[in-house]
Amino acid sequence: MANKDRETSVNQDNDIEIVWHNHRRRLLDIGYRMLGSLADAEDVTSEAYTRLVSTDIDDIDDVAGWLITVTGRICLDRLRAHESSRRAYVGPWLPEPILTVANPAAVDPADRITLDDSVRMALLVVLEQLSPAERTSFVLHDLFGVEFEEVGEIVGRSSAACRQLASRARRRIQSDPETPRTAIDRAELADVAERFAQACREGAVEPLLEALDPNVIGDFDSGGTVPGAPLKALDGAQAVARVLVHSFAKPGFTFEVEEVNGDPGVVVRLQGALAAVIALGVYDHRIDVIHAIGNPQKLAHLR
Repeated sequence: MANKDRETSVNQDNDIEIVWHNHRRRLLDIGYRMLGSLADAEDVTSEAYTRLVSTDIDDIDDVAGWLITVTGRICLDRLRAHESSRRAYVGPWLPEPILTVANPAAVDPADRITLDDSVRMALLVVLEQLSPAERTSFVLHDLFGVEFEEVGEIVGRSSAACRQLASRARRRIQSDPETPRTAIDRAELADVAERFAQACREGAVEPLLEALDPNVIGDFDSGGTVPGAPLKALDGAQAVARVLVHSFAKPGFTFEVEEVNGDPGVVVRLQGALAAVIALGVYDHRIDVIHAIGNPQKLAHLR
């Protein structure tokens, strides 16, 4: 009898590892889009795994649905808990950036976020403006195809209410001025990013003004850790260019174009150490939105 129990336990462990291998990346994708933080997404995914191994997998009819439900509830709890902390955050709160892996073969696919339109910085920034229930309903249904009945179980509302939440979120996203109205050619994006990087290397206001839209909006997430960093969004090319020159026109800084959340952006290093990641929005061949992340905690996963 003891041998049979041990054999059952081993088989269940093997089943769990197979299930986890098949579904971990999807849960990580959900966590990042729900929370805007890779560190939080990894924590949520680990917690979902802990709950899985403490459950008899044979009692679960739909393991994939069960894992999504568990992950969604953990994320929703975190979103609600984060509301007060983000109100107290020093300066703008921006999502943690993701850079394209230089050598994808060296990293397990289950540990990589899927890079698609839903991880672009512009969308993630707008998602931050939604209520936890709106964000959960939109992300799970619109991005991951979860039925509203299941979303309702996670949010604790009826399926009809969740449908309305997702619809409201959709309208908010579509009406936001930062949401791209048309697809922009990647070659154009890369060219604009390179012009911006070169202007930063020159360290003068005039080259930056040529790369920026006159009405550009720029914000910098330092979490209060970078002395002199602006604590509010900057409006206009002159203001943005002056701050960029003041912050980065110093010996030791380098500016390289790299993939930031799936689009060409600029990575700033000081003496070889990562200092900031800049995501760019482009309109009519010029940069109209700049999101710069310099909070060391939000760059830790990139080091």
